[in-house]
Amino acid sequence: MAESFFGALKNKRVSRVTYLTREAARQDITRYIELWYNHKRLHSAVGYRPPR
Repeated sequence: MAESFFGALKNKRVSRVTYLTREAARQDITRYIELWYNHKRLHSAVGYRPPR
């Protein structure tokens, strides 16, 4: 599951953005995870419910 997560993160966000600083990258990736991944990537193991 972690490989799937990091693959999606790399393909859908990191490879499409150029970050000027490490801090900018950290903030953007954190925002992406909190706003998109946790709410929309449902998983069959938890009955297709979001983690929250």
